[in-house]
Amino acid sequence: MKTVENTREIKRTQISISGMHCASCASLISKALQKTQGVKSVNVNYAAAKASVEFDEKKTDEKKIIEVIKSRGYSALVGVDHEHESLVREREIIELRNLLVFAAALSLPAFLLGMFLMEFPYRSLLLFLLATPVQFIAGRGFYLGALSALKNRTASMDTLIAIGTSAAYFYSIAFLFGLVEEQYFETAAVLITLVILGKYLEARAKGRTSQAIRKLMGLAPKHAIVIRAGREMKVPISEVRVGDIVLVKPGEKIPVDGIVLEGKSAVDESMITGESVPADKSKGMKVVGASINKNGVLRIKAMKIGKDTVLSQIVKLVEEAQGSRADIQRFADAISAVFVPVVVAIAILSLAVWIMLGQTFSFALLTAVSVLVIACPCALGLATPTAIMVGTGIGAQRGILIKNAETLENMHKINALIFDKTGTITEGKMNVTDFVPLEGAHDATALSLAYSVEANSEHPLADAIVNYAKGEGAKKQKTSSFRAVPGHGVEAMVGKERVYIGKPKGTHAKGKIVSLIARLEGEGKTVMVLEKNGKPSAVIGVADVIRKTSRAAVAELQKLGISSWMITGDNKRTAAAIARLAGIKNVFAQVLPKDKAEYVKKLQKKGMKVAMVGDGINDAPALAQADIGIAMGGGTDVAIETGSVIIMRNDPLDVPRAIKLGRATINKIRQNMFWALVYNVVGIPIAAGVLYPSFGILLSPIIAGGAMALSSVSVVGNSLLLGREKL
Repeated sequence: MKTVENTREIKRTQISISGMHCASCASLISKALQKTQGVKSVNVNYAAAKASVEFDEKKTDEKKIIEVIKSRGYSALVGVDHEHESLVREREIIELRNLLVFAAALSLPAFLLGMFLMEFPYRSLLLFLLATPVQFIAGRGFYLGALSALKNRTASMDTLIAIGTSAAYFYSIAFLFGLVEEQYFETAAVLITLVILGKYLEARAKGRTSQAIRKLMGLAPKHAIVIRAGREMKVPISEVRVGDIVLVKPGEKIPVDGIVLEGKSAVDESMITGESVPADKSKGMKVVGASINKNGVLRIKAMKIGKDTVLSQIVKLVEEAQGSRADIQRFADAISAVFVPVVVAIAILSLAVWIMLGQTFSFALLTAVSVLVIACPCALGLATPTAIMVGTGIGAQRGILIKNAETLENMHKINALIFDKTGTITEGKMNVTDFVPLEGAHDATALSLAYSVEANSEHPLADAIVNYAKGEGAKKQKTSSFRAVPGHGVEAMVGKERVYIGKPKGTHAKGKIVSLIARLEGEGKTVMVLEKNGKPSAVIGVADVIRKTSRAAVAELQKLGISSWMITGDNKRTAAAIARLAGIKNVFAQVLPKDKAEYVKKLQKKGMKVAMVGDGINDAPALAQADIGIAMGGGTDVAIETGSVIIMRNDPLDVPRAIKLGRATINKIRQNMFWALVYNVVGIPIAAGVLYPSFGILLSPIIAGGAMALSSVSVVGNSLLLGREKL
């Protein structure tokens, strides 16, 4: 999928790049693009093999950007779809596997011959014949990469491998001519094989980090049944147009975002929104592509297709998050920029020092080769992006969309969280919570009267009573003389009975009804009284009830060390009642929507790092003011601009889950960075022989090469362990 965004003259595009072998390659491309006129910002992601570029289209264009990348020796394309990218990755893995088999088939006998069969006839010649194809056929890519880096006046991991193995190989050539006393053909061959093995394992592991994107793309159906000229036609999804009538049978995936024209069904949207309960759909209701039609036949008018569908927007958002740069990555980039030259300098220094200390040239050469091959800039380059790719992917699969790496990085800093009440803590709609017939009133009769009168009103409280009555199977009677009493309630004639429903009157200040009204109001509910011919018949309690998981979400946040707050425009009594039910101790009541951001500022001025949870529409200023804005309950609306996190389900528990995911991702990045740094800081000096004088410990180049091959794989593997985190 081609990803391009426009903002006036500034354009953002994502480019697929092939041929990057390590973090130094990504750094080289980034520097080249940053020097290109018109380019505003660049982020080259080695793990994802992509570059995100913002540029002024008046000064440059995508073609020029592609040319700059190609001039550095890499392949680049704009508009490569995910299916093609998967094929490219699979081809890369197959090529590496074939190269590995070829190299291993020659280096294994070379290793056995070089290490164990010392008296074998023509041993040195056989080693030369076995090692040479490995050096120049299997190792061809390292030489090409090193030459490309040299042309660009830089160095990469290919440079280290090419220099290290060439030193061992050509020293062995000198042995054939009797110029030196030892040969290391098997060392050069095994080193190249081990590096290829590491590349193969790394490619497979990196492929798994982008599984989430592939799974999301795999949700989209390949074909659709459209009705044209009265005929049903099965066409590729790419041929469906806006306005087409699409027929979806039971068990089939809905191919487009659209509106139901005919039919009723339950639709499973769990793969998009994470909601486990199928949603009932009927005429006039919206449906989203990739959801599954469970039972009835639906006729749907296509409203959004291709890149405009909800699924495509989700994929785009996840891609942008995976391509974003965390602040911690800048540290890794700074090290990677000087890493290879420093390692080459250490190798040369090691060679010189050991010769000056009286060791043989072959001994000194082996330490230098070990230094060159144990060094691994790739582990540093993979530490951050692989964790971000896995973390954002896991979030997307669970209905938690994280917009950028900076948000993930800030999650662990949050220590205060403000919930907007309506639609987050509560369901956002009025429900009848209590219907209490008074002495002498019959339940069914009283509910029927309430239903009959309120069916004439469009007030939200009336809707709550009507829906409740329908659910209870109440009968609706004919009414007359209906009128609304502003600020009080409604009244009408039901048969010969005059019925009033509304606020409690002064005449209700006597008897049992008084304590009942007081109790319901104390619980934060709106109280109405049903009168029949001036006599109270029932008391009705209506409230925006809290969500089932609100209290559990607040408890989880408390376990994470985060204090919860609730903000609402309701009066203090109602706010306190809702907060008490949710387990929230801190409340801001009677706050106007436009003032909510000020309350976020108040906590920030106290030194708190604040997350704000709202609906993403009415709470936009507060979400923007917060350190992290979380828009909850967007369902299939992923185009919410405010908020750096979108929670697609109406489940408050997804809020602590999002924070746990952010913390787990940052922990993985720190673990990866620690491993990559410790590996190089400890491994390079040991390879140089610092432990040899005191302990007699010296790494052979083969062991050093094996360690390097596994270092990158271990970093990627550690990132993949995020999938096992309990959220």
